[in-house]
Amino acid sequence: MTDDPNIQPNPASELDVNALREAEGSLNAVWLARLRAHLTARDSADIVEMMSPLHVSDTGDVIEALDHDERVDLLKLLGDRFDLTALTEVDDAVRNELMEALSNEDIARGVSNIDSDDAVYILEDMDAPDREEILAQMPAFERLSLRRSLDFPEESAGRRMQTEFIAIPPFWTVGQTIDYLRTEQDLPDEFFQIYVVDPSYSLLGTLPLDKFLRTKRDVKIDALMNTNVIEVEAGQDQEEAARLFERYDLVEVAVVDENRRLVGVLTIDDMVDVIHEEASEDIKLLAGVGDEEISDNVFQAVRSRATWLVVNLVTAVLASLVIGLFDATIEQMVALAVLMPIVASMGGNAGTQSMTITVRALALRELDRRRMGRLILREMTVGVVNGGIFAVLIGLVTAVRFANPGLGLVIGLAMVVNMIAAGTAGVLLPLLLNKLKVDPAIASSVFVTTVTDVVGFFAFLGLAALWFGL
Repeated sequence: MTDDPNIQPNPASELDVNALREAEGSLNAVWLARLRAHLTARDSADIVEMMSPLHVSDTGDVIEALDHDERVDLLKLLGDRFDLTALTEVDDAVRNELMEALSNEDIARGVSNIDSDDAVYILEDMDAPDREEILAQMPAFERLSLRRSLDFPEESAGRRMQTEFIAIPPFWTVGQTIDYLRTEQDLPDEFFQIYVVDPSYSLLGTLPLDKFLRTKRDVKIDALMNTNVIEVEAGQDQEEAARLFERYDLVEVAVVDENRRLVGVLTIDDMVDVIHEEASEDIKLLAGVGDEEISDNVFQAVRSRATWLVVNLVTAVLASLVIGLFDATIEQMVALAVLMPIVASMGGNAGTQSMTITVRALALRELDRRRMGRLILREMTVGVVNGGIFAVLIGLVTAVRFANPGLGLVIGLAMVVNMIAAGTAGVLLPLLLNKLKVDPAIASSVFVTTVTDVVGFFAFLGLAALWFGL
């Protein structure tokens, strides 16, 4: 036990789990300090008492809040009481770090006690030799089930599915099914519907629990089951599967192989994770930061960002070459150098707005041919309207500030041209990249910014040179 008088033991029976967090959602500093004190003193019993009431997601947050050595000590002191599911709730870098600290024997024992989808999520990033060694130590049925899931492509429904489900034949009655559910030990801890299959496990229908529990015992399953089944192929992309959940308000859906045999189920908790991951990925790609996590070190962050910074440097040089074409013009009217960034900046922001709307629509598969035409026309029209509004504003300000109405007119016209170019590029570039099978979220921002910079500088400086004869 710790001798620190400011840190008092708090038995699990007295622990209010809601008190783990501050009002703003961060971890309670006093609770965390108490845990750290017990880790330093290596008080295994007290650590178990503090951690055992926590949900796995809270356990994940606690792990991320600790330092590397503290995380390793926590796992070792908890031993068999540590639920490996908590590793699905932490950043990839933290999970890989902890997996290296655990022996393959400990990992095998841990994944044997968690849901198959969580086990696959933990094992899929491991080196093949270590993964095979872990699988070899597991019971035959679990080993075969996990290997089958791991054989499916990354980010597919097969990788996300849970292989624990309840399947019954169509000739059973409701009463037989209830008796089976009461007596069978090897069933999922939680389930939302029952699946009806033939002897080859081909999916025949589903039976929602609400309908099942309200029906008399002597009614046969084939008279009760829903034959209009929404299903997902195991090789289908996980994002497409998540879109089905969103469209049809699903809680659970069957996963079938190429022969339409039931091989697993997807549940809403996994699909929420997929939606979160896909949204996070698109946001990161739009900013050019790759798969960077908040727990990454400086070297990993630099490596993640450097590639697109190099691309951005090349495009910036291109924009500077355009400015170089008008160096004599700028020398004769220094005000042009002061005003250039305004045109480029407004165009860049407008282009980013159009690009964000387009990339999101592409990600959600909202753009058919008709909607695509409407979107292009709308964004060009928005560019014209916004260009006109801000042309008047910046034109008046420029004319007054520099006592030069001609300069106000020039920057106003350049603003209109660049805002139209921004709206058009913000739509067409993501569409073009998507047509070329390139993720539009990856490169759109760099190319859209390049277009708005080049067009903005060329329009402003070119119009100035023509208007003033410079």
